Amino acid sequence: MRIAVINPNATVSMTDRIAAAARRVAGTSTEILGRQPALGPEAIEGPFDGALSVPGLLREIVAAEVDGADAHIIACFDDTGLDAARAIATKPVIGIGEASFHAVSLVAHSFCVVTTLSRSAPVIEDNILRYGFSQRCRRVFATDIPVLELENPTNGAAERISAFIRKGKEIGAEGVALGCAGMAEFAEDLQRAHAIPVVDGVTAAVGLAETLVKCRLTTSKAGVWAQPTRRHILEKF
Repeated sequence: MRIAVINPNATVSMTDRIAAAARRVAGTSTEILGRQPALGPEAIEGPFDGALSVPGLLREIVAAEVDGADAHIIACFDDTGLDAARAIATKPVIGIGEASFHAVSLVAHSFCVVTTLSRSAPVIEDNILRYGFSQRCRRVFATDIPVLELENPTNGAAERISAFIRKGKEIGAEGVALGCAGMAEFAEDLQRAHAIPVVDGVTAAVGLAETLVKCRLTTSKAGVWAQPTRRHILEKF
């Protein structure tokens, strides 16, 4: 099976880290195709960046299907362009945000989210409400660490994330969803340190994608995610 893991921003080093995280948990028969748009914002830090990234993301979805992808993962916790991607793709598409919420809710009665910048938190809060997880989520915390700073080993990101996990536990969170694909490498250490489930969305999405492919399930085309009639417009971007 081939799974396209698409980083919607245009930073190659982040794509490499995300793809490496996906390969660590993928089954031995699964090939991970790491991809990112050639043009677009270098990081997605709020609605403006997210909107700019969607055309490039959709082009990568189409290209990945030509390359034989059996499923797609959108590796941005905002689930950037998820509905549009599900409409244009013929294979399953999973956003790492939605995957995280499903996964943490299977292992914790309540959870918190620890993300990057404050302006990203409302997007995540809106998704939580839309997906039906608002009664399970205690709070979305923003560390105010810029996305690309997660690659800097000297900025103390793990310690800052850990401090917000402690705050989450104080208000009743029994699990944690890490709110950025760039946080994937911290998940195991944080889980050991806090003794509660800490979910990385990339890991959760890979497992769900493999399951959907094995079950021969793909996106319904009966309604909102039907193939778009003006798909050809994408060629102009």
